[in-house]
Amino acid sequence: MPRSITDGSAAGGDTAGAGRGRSRRNFAGSRPVMDDVARLAGVSKQTVSRVLNDNPAVRPETREAVLEAMRTLGYRPSRSARSLASGRTRMLGVISFDAARYGPAATLTAINTAAQAAGYLVSSIALDTADRDTVVQAVDRLSAEGADGIIAIAPQRPVATALAQARPDTPLVMLDNGLGDGTPVVSSDFTAGARLATEHLLSLGHPTVWHIAGPTGWTSADRRAGSWRETLTTAGAPIHEPLVGDWSADSGYELGRRLAGAPDVTAVFASNDQMALGLLRALHEAGRRVPDDVSVVGYDDIPEAAHLLPPLTTVRTDFSAIGTTALRLLLRQLDDPESTGDSAEQDPVIPVELIVRDSTGAAG
Repeated sequence: MPRSITDGSAAGGDTAGAGRGRSRRNFAGSRPVMDDVARLAGVSKQTVSRVLNDNPAVRPETREAVLEAMRTLGYRPSRSARSLASGRTRMLGVISFDAARYGPAATLTAINTAAQAAGYLVSSIALDTADRDTVVQAVDRLSAEGADGIIAIAPQRPVATALAQARPDTPLVMLDNGLGDGTPVVSSDFTAGARLATEHLLSLGHPTVWHIAGPTGWTSADRRAGSWRETLTTAGAPIHEPLVGDWSADSGYELGRRLAGAPDVTAVFASNDQMALGLLRALHEAGRRVPDDVSVVGYDDIPEAAHLLPPLTTVRTDFSAIGTTALRLLLRQLDDPESTGDSAEQDPVIPVELIVRDSTGAAG
């Protein structure tokens, strides 16, 4: 028979409120487990499980009693306990490409932060190639780890093609490219961003806008280049073939050296800020002043953009919103596998914003 406790501790089926002085060890001297929480709160183990998984059927007073018992005992549910209680591992997988670049890295950070707030861990795999076998291996690995769902940052069309062939059985959310089967897709408004950049330069009186594009086959680069071209066509401005870079400042510099030697180049839209940074150096070395001689617009608004000389006019991409939106759509699938929404809700497009700084000015 358990001894009676009269100093504010609790034994057996006493209520949580009576257990504030309870040691953080159970009677056997080991760390508290779910059974200890149930006994202290005066509820069943199943009720504790429901509280752990935010089951709305639990009465508020019961939920508080269980939470108080957890605090009193210092109970911390393990991932395995949560998995047994909910049928979930509370782990999500992320497949990313070119993860060292600012955009994918910022998106991954946002996913991790939002997942942690929702009680999930994230296992991420960064891939260098988009071939089918590599993508299949990544999907298989995340599935073997028991990922409840997967977010795929798929900036290149071949990635989407490979994922379509390796379609995981777990819930999936895509970034930038879709599978064409109703899988949710989150993307930034690349078309609007390029249009804003090009229209801004034309509004300053520049006769046309040259373009340093991202690599062919990247959805963001292709859509920005297409929108740039369409905006110039609508305005009746001359169109010069874009110079294609690889997202790096080095490529922006090399292509910028070619543009810097052409006196008719007065406005340039670069498809990301790193290439714009290389362009700024090339123009400086050639004695072309920014913005007096050449106006420059970048894309993404990297943290350093405001501190360049001159501060860079750019299109701001909300990578935080992209990551948190992707996670929200994935969790919605987990909570209700049959859920569907309208196209705007299922395939949200995150707005962009033109940030005007000192690298653009009126045509001379």
